[in-house]
Amino acid sequence: MACEEILKAVFPFLEGTDLATCMIVCKQWRDIAQDDYFWKCLCCKKWPSICKRSSPPTVTYYELFQKFHKRQYRRTVLPPKLSFKDLEFYIDIWTEEKIIFSDVVPGPVLQKGIWIPPRGICDVLRFHLEGPEYKMTLPVEPRFTIPLCQTVSVSVLVGRKDTNKVACIIKKSLFDYIDRTAYRALAFDYLDFSSPICLFVSGVRAWISLLFMDHGNEGALDVFGIEMDFCDAANSEDEVMWLLDMLDWK
Repeated sequence: MACEEILKAVFPFLEGTDLATCMIVCKQWRDIAQDDYFWKCLCCKKWPSICKRSSPPTVTYYELFQKFHKRQYRRTVLPPKLSFKDLEFYIDIWTEEKIIFSDVVPGPVLQKGIWIPPRGICDVLRFHLEGPEYKMTLPVEPRFTIPLCQTVSVSVLVGRKDTNKVACIIKKSLFDYIDRTAYRALAFDYLDFSSPICLFVSGVRAWISLLFMDHGNEGALDVFGIEMDFCDAANSEDEVMWLLDMLDWK
């Protein structure tokens, strides 16, 4: 049996990613794999009813498969109306009922990349801070220590200078999870939106973390920084600005 006949017998049984890989092996394989019949077979497996349409598709089955076989995660985001320079963040942290941190943080201070973590942090935390996920970080000066026997809570409000209004990001949530492998204590709250469009969006969380050092002290956290992110729904600066713009501003 000729090589071309073998390929034509095998290709209909391949998955889409495998068939696409065959297209870069050599010119002969590419010419055979580009036959729309193979891609129609794949579309029939994935969406059987699409091949029953009375009129043929306006694009090839190859293009149809390439466009819809996996979810498109990244979309173009229009420039937001807000920017960090328009914002101030009001962060308060308590142990029991005693305030241990209270500060008005200008928006640009929280922007990603504005702060270099101190030496001596664990590798897992360093990899996290240097990772691709969009996060906002703030150095804590002076650093503070939190006994693990005490309940710690946090609230975060944000103000915008253009309208002089304030919105709530985190009401008063507990740091109820301590990740000893990454040296972070985490708290979160669900965002409240004012836009009618956002009535159909639920479960968008704001996360805030206390970043601490490893000094071998199992009974306390030596906090050197604060991190905030909205990675449930926003993973770039523009996406974060759009998200904050939709909050319930008062």
